[in-house]
Amino acid sequence: MKPRITDAKPAFISHSRETGTDYTIYVDEPGASASREPLPAVLLMDGDFLFEPAVQASRSLRDAGRIPPVVVVGVGYGAGFGAPGNSRGRDYTPTASTDEPGSGHADRFLDYLSGTLWPELAGRHPLRETGRVLAGHSLGSLLVLHALFQARPFFDLALASAPSIWWDNRSILALVSGLRDRQAALKGRLYLGVGADDTPSMLADLGLLEKQLNDRPFNGLRLLSERFPGRDHYDVVPSAMTAGLASLLG
Repeated sequence: MKPRITDAKPAFISHSRETGTDYTIYVDEPGASASREPLPAVLLMDGDFLFEPAVQASRSLRDAGRIPPVVVVGVGYGAGFGAPGNSRGRDYTPTASTDEPGSGHADRFLDYLSGTLWPELAGRHPLRETGRVLAGHSLGSLLVLHALFQARPFFDLALASAPSIWWDNRSILALVSGLRDRQAALKGRLYLGVGADDTPSMLADLGLLEKQLNDRPFNGLRLLSERFPGRDHYDVVPSAMTAGLASLLG
């Protein structure tokens, strides 16, 4: 079943000078009784759709004592997939493709996340400045991979659920390979999760990334990959969010 837009009330609207877009921001923060020490934050792509399962995952893990209190931030558009106001095809793609007019502006969007949104969030909530988590699903996970495989990634903890490695003839694999050619070390953690009943092409593409990272590993990069039996491209999200957050923050 395809996801539906969240019923959660937006916390605020964030204007990006980098993309010229107003983003709908959803926030779940531990209550006032929690410690006011700086907290880890999870920035979640496709927040209009994935905010609720991410919040449920973080709360259940926190209540079980498996992760510390976490600020979950959903970054959305206030518009459904394919709607004029939803610019995920522009923001989440590192390279341009003729199949998606206006695509290929992931770097500009990452500049917004780190340069505008993060300081805005830090002014509202006590955020930890180390171990920043970027999370996504499908095309949002393509952005997550692109964000991690930078010379000095701002988001060094990456949760990629069913990543769209297929984009632009698997150009993300060339990005990873090019970075490995230039440097041997990359400090961070990468969680890869996918439903075992996802399409054969999605599973095969993930296998290509796994092989690439295992054949030429980065020093300092911890990798965990899981396939969830009985889950497909849509219903894997709760499982991947729970296991991914536990892996990255536990």
